[in-house]
Amino acid sequence: MSTAPLRLIFAGTPDFAAQHLQALIDDGSHNIVAVYSQPDRPAGRGKKTLPSAVKQCAEAAGLPVYQPYNFKEAADRELLASHEADLMIVVAYGLLLPQSVLDIPRLGCINVHGSLLPRWRGAAPIQRAIEAGDSKTGVTIMQMDAGLDTGAMLSKVECDILDTDSAADLFERLAEIGGPALIKAVSALAQGTAHKEVQDNALSNYAKKITKGEAFINWQEDAITLHRKIRAFNPFPICYTQFAANNRDERIKIWRAEPVSVTDQNTVAGEILSADKSGITIACGHGALRILDLQMPGGKVLSARDILNARAEQFSPGTLMASPSGTL
Repeated sequence: MSTAPLRLIFAGTPDFAAQHLQALIDDGSHNIVAVYSQPDRPAGRGKKTLPSAVKQCAEAAGLPVYQPYNFKEAADRELLASHEADLMIVVAYGLLLPQSVLDIPRLGCINVHGSLLPRWRGAAPIQRAIEAGDSKTGVTIMQMDAGLDTGAMLSKVECDILDTDSAADLFERLAEIGGPALIKAVSALAQGTAHKEVQDNALSNYAKKITKGEAFINWQEDAITLHRKIRAFNPFPICYTQFAANNRDERIKIWRAEPVSVTDQNTVAGEILSADKSGITIACGHGALRILDLQMPGGKVLSARDILNARAEQFSPGTLMASPSGTL
């Protein structure tokens, strides 16, 4: 069934969103008349002001980019309306759009959400799914309303969460399946064949934004829980620990680890049990965690084996690591 191309507005900011924008560009079935992204902000150690991944993608394709701080000003809403869009596509934009904006496009606004709604609503569904130990996740294409990820679902595609997946791994896999799902949903809306399924609010959980404070490893927790957190917080903010005997805030970032069983029940949570070419094994509240890749303050990410070549004494068995509460 042939339909006239839709006039689309795309709104998004990070790389996950840029990959969906690129999928729409490559598909070429519809006309992207405007791209919205968060204002350029300082990033990295040098705090250099950089354009978002979506802005870079849009400019490379010759698409016009707009970067309002919000849509509270009437002028910004009027500019949005002037594009005369049929549909607005929102992917990790970073703004909660008011109803006055959602009502502007003829077919409203749809959102690409990195979760099998209504399981995880909010800012960090991918990370919270890993942290919670979910075995599956996916992408939901949703008709937006004024609530937080509460709109009717247009389509869902699933993918497994592997025991080794970091959030970075899962972001990539969801972006790969999200692009085709988005194209199909837009086509269904254009043809008037889209089916809308209301969410069951009783099944929802809030995926709150990840904070740096959560990344401090509490060795009193069990190894499985900590392993999930390390994977969920990679690539941001990266879980970290500190030597208990060091009063300075020297963060040892843990990039990759694996849970291991412990036969000795007299271990102290946070105690280094062994340090060899297989990794640095640290006792937890239950079980132990073998650190495989880590980063010393000011250094590069290295394997535990490489770290021990220069710092074996620092990580000798019996050394204690600190926990956020200060208890060992």
